[in-house]
Amino acid sequence: MPSNADFLPASLLQVIQRFKRQPDQKRRYELLIWFAKRLQEFPANDKVPENKVPGCVSQVYVTVTLEDGKVKFQGDSDSQLTKGLVALLVEGLSGLTPEQIIQVSPDFIQDTGLDVSLTPSRSNGFYNIFQMMKQKALAHKLTMSVQALN
Repeated sequence: MPSNADFLPASLLQVIQRFKRQPDQKRRYELLIWFAKRLQEFPANDKVPENKVPGCVSQVYVTVTLEDGKVKFQGDSDSQLTKGLVALLVEGLSGLTPEQIIQVSPDFIQDTGLDVSLTPSRSNGFYNIFQMMKQKALAHKLTMSVQALN
């Protein structure tokens, strides 16, 4: 059971378990690259300022759509390791409701074992990507609430 977060959805727990099964940091990085390669191709026309994650050394973009009340994320980065972090979040958070995403703490990264080998700039980038995804989920929740009132 994760030790660092109050709420972790099953999809994120599965991602954490994959990383925990890796015997060393090299294998964890290889898994991160594997996640990066699995990301859907990111539309070039979505590489716009409002989708760019601020505070990242790499170029990182994230979009969100809502399908049947569930959030679907897409993302991309020009760095393979950062793209892997994006993919980890896309896989772990897509399919959840905005309310569920808002409850997740970024501290779960410690449970993957990746935190000990991420450079400070990548750790900061991970946090910024996570926060932007959370903000976009919240924005969709607020939009839904406003639309329900009208």
